Amino acid sequence: MDTPTPYAPTDASGRGVRRRRRMRLIVVLVVFLLVTGAVSAAVAKYRGCQQPPPATGGAVVFPIPPGATGKDVVAALDQQGLIRCGGFVGNLLLRGTGKAGKILAGTYDLRVGMSLDEIVTVITTPPPKVPTVRLTVPEGLRISTTYPGERSISSVVADQTRLSAKTFASLADSGRYRLPPFLPRRAGTAEGFLFPDTYQLVKKGLTADAVIRRMLTQFRTEAKSLDLAGGARKLGLTPYQVVIVASMIEREAQVEGDRAKIASVIYNRLAQGMSLGIDATLLYDDPTPDGQLSTSDLKTETPYNTRLNAGLPPTPIGSPGHASLDAALHPADTGYLYYVLCPPDGDGVHRFATTYAEHLRNIKQCLG
Repeated sequence: MDTPTPYAPTDASGRGVRRRRRMRLIVVLVVFLLVTGAVSAAVAKYRGCQQPPPATGGAVVFPIPPGATGKDVVAALDQQGLIRCGGFVGNLLLRGTGKAGKILAGTYDLRVGMSLDEIVTVITTPPPKVPTVRLTVPEGLRISTTYPGERSISSVVADQTRLSAKTFASLADSGRYRLPPFLPRRAGTAEGFLFPDTYQLVKKGLTADAVIRRMLTQFRTEAKSLDLAGGARKLGLTPYQVVIVASMIEREAQVEGDRAKIASVIYNRLAQGMSLGIDATLLYDDPTPDGQLSTSDLKTETPYNTRLNAGLPPTPIGSPGHASLDAALHPADTGYLYYVLCPPDGDGVHRFATTYAEHLRNIKQCLG
């Protein structure tokens, strides 16, 4: 009788081995099917995400703030229904365009149904350069003037934009413009409110009306930054009256340190019921328009003659800048009632006095 080989599998143990092999095969097959299914699903999702949403013709205003990342943009596109997928797949698709780092801040008009490639082309393409004209208006100028050789806002606009000075002045003085609460309906002119600044204006189709409105808008911005309305209330004045004061400061002050002092003189004289005696106001309505004031001019009856009339002139006498508006809102705390230009003290410097006797001494020392 043959002796069984040691450790040879019996029929039972053989069946166990075969069963385990089948189980391993089944597990491998299941894993394979699961992996294959997941990959197929991922591929299907990826392909689905590549397709744009159904076109509805709807327009979407799409802002991209400065500093926005590609991830931020994808999330916003997904939220507004402009792409099918956000998250990882959306970011993957954006990177696949090769333009993820070229997105430009701005506001874009997009349409539902655009492909991601079309959207990316829009948001990475710089806008075409629009021809512009540069306009620089200095402080203190009035809308128009009859003085030979004197610059005005309308003449500066005409020189730099080729618009008609006459048309510009006529519109600005027409009384059609409002800027509540600063420029009241009754003013009848935009004098004092065409803010002196440098503007970059679109050249095509530029009109005098457009320039005026742009300058008024800038005045509103400056006025709000200075809290002009609130500051006027504290002074017991209207915003319009503060602008009148600021326009006189702009015409009188030649050095920065004098602005708030000149403001204090104006307010002190108003408080005491004194006439302001500011010749720049009479020059605004010069009876003999030559830029000079004769003895007879000083006696002319006009609301702008602040030697004869107490109180403020009826309108601003020029366009004040930021510094003069600020000085009108924040006058120096002084008892000054007089000032005189004093060349010995420096170019453009004024000397101030509390009493008339002191003022006379200053006149002698400063003007000889």
